[in-house]
Amino acid sequence: MAKKKELTVDERINKEIKSLRESYKELPKNKMASAERLIPRAAYMRITLENYEKDIKERGSYEMFTQSEKTDPYERERPVARLYNTMNKNYQSIMKQLDDLVPKQEIKVEDDGFEEFLNSK
Repeated sequence: MAKKKELTVDERINKEIKSLRESYKELPKNKMASAERLIPRAAYMRITLENYEKDIKERGSYEMFTQSEKTDPYERERPVARLYNTMNKNYQSIMKQLDDLVPKQEIKVEDDGFEEFLNSK
């Protein structure tokens, strides 16, 4: 079985942009303009986060570090782990902004007579 060709970072970002545009295609025009500015950022962040996750899985979140040969090494958080945490927080924020653009749908509750029954007692 032939190995599936791995997509480049740009191809993965473009694929994610298309997916997000599809998810938000029903937005009203006035909100779609805002979404169009957020979607590329969200796509970039998601692909970058996936790359960071792969790196962290392979190499871990911590590494041994020393300032010089004279000091004992100690465990410190790898910079990629810190970048991941910061970007993940920002990604969640952008996704919330996108979701907040979706109009809230009114939930219509059918009257089953229960309220009238309670009020009659």
